[in-house]
Amino acid sequence: MPQDASPPYANQSFQGSLSAGAAGLQASAAGGAAGGTDDGMVAGIRSVLAECGGLAVDAGTLAIDDDLYSAGLTSHGCVGLMLGLEEEFDVEFPEKLLNRRTFESIAAIRDAVRGLVDGGAA
Repeated sequence: MPQDASPPYANQSFQGSLSAGAAGLQASAAGGAAGGTDDGMVAGIRSVLAECGGLAVDAGTLAIDDDLYSAGLTSHGCVGLMLGLEEEFDVEFPEKLLNRRTFESIAAIRDAVRGLVDGGAA
């Protein structure tokens, strides 16, 4: 996404969630992979999912391994979700991650984002 482009989300609640997600990502990165250290990243993903995913259910009620497509995620919602995640976590999804498997669950998204943050690719 070009740096000079305005975010596609004018909703103020989404803009406010950016700070919460970034703080959660920092806490997650500082804590490693043990215990509940993914809580901040998962919370950020849930926030973007609720705002951009167009799900038929509340993102907060989903288990991290629930199938997001069964919960109502469409191809259009997936594009919005990807753009929201890129903004939230300051990453860019490479073409190799633009597939159904990457966005099938909160856990899959968490793993992909973690890989992008940690090493530039998942």
